[in-house]
Amino acid sequence: MGLVSTDSVILALDFGGTKLAAATLKVGERRWQQTKRVLSPPGAGASVDLQIMRAIASKVVQGQKIAAIGVSFGGPVDAQTGTVRLSHHVPGWENTPLQQLLENEYQVPVRVDNDANVAALGEYCFGAGQGCDSLFYITVSTGVGGGWIINGKPWRGADGMAGEIGHTVVDPAGPECLCGKQGCVERLASGPYMAQQARELLQMNPQRGQGLRDLVKNDLNAITAQSIAQAAASGDYFAREILEKAGEALGVGIGNVANIMNPYRFILGGGVTKSGSLFWQAVKRAARQTALPEVYFEIIPAALGDEAPLWGAIAIAQDVLSCG
Repeated sequence: MGLVSTDSVILALDFGGTKLAAATLKVGERRWQQTKRVLSPPGAGASVDLQIMRAIASKVVQGQKIAAIGVSFGGPVDAQTGTVRLSHHVPGWENTPLQQLLENEYQVPVRVDNDANVAALGEYCFGAGQGCDSLFYITVSTGVGGGWIINGKPWRGADGMAGEIGHTVVDPAGPECLCGKQGCVERLASGPYMAQQARELLQMNPQRGQGLRDLVKNDLNAITAQSIAQAAASGDYFAREILEKAGEALGVGIGNVANIMNPYRFILGGGVTKSGSLFWQAVKRAARQTALPEVYFEIIPAALGDEAPLWGAIAIAQDVLSCG
């Protein structure tokens, strides 16, 4: 990066399932210059999200020279070409050449990768993965995804699909997931699906979950993973059940991954992981029960929180600069 002007900035973009974020970092520094986050409008498609991202990127760049752009995207990505294969949560992204679009628009090098891969790299370079060459990062929010660091390098698999723990089946007789399979980790542990499960059960059982009902003022459509966690912390037994089942599903997935790949560290991020000690206890208990007794691993919270994808985007942008 010696030839890159220190007056220029690296632009980090994060296309999430429900949120969009942009941030700038001065070349060579370790503190955000500007950051901005917005919610994606309900029902918005790819074109709307791109339009919003352009607007918030402009606000954080503030007319400065951009050296490179790193992009975290919430869905399968061909990292070699920067082509988005699809988004499971936002329509219209199918086979979008996002890297090419941004390079044409900004006339700077761009790198694009799946959000879990990018967040894993962010935690490895700047967060809870520092000094650990074997880790698996899992994000649990709108969906559930995973990203590998093996021998200090991202590992994406033959088709760039490594780490899809969210679509690991942990209950073959469980409810149907968006992907078409039954009992996936994502179908049991992601925030929107937790809320959906709670709503459906409360509709069938009017006497249950009074604490959760009171919290959302009897508007079942207002139930979120956050409100479930709040009700559980206040002693609502129904909410505790929902939270524990989500944690157990994730824990079974982690235990199976531990048996197969034996990473030293599992790093958990995303909104659902802020659900409190009950959730974490369920995750760790189920993971330990599922894994072989001889398989050692640790499960810890992400250090970078919601900023992990942005920091990972910085890392992939820095990589393209150093290689260039």
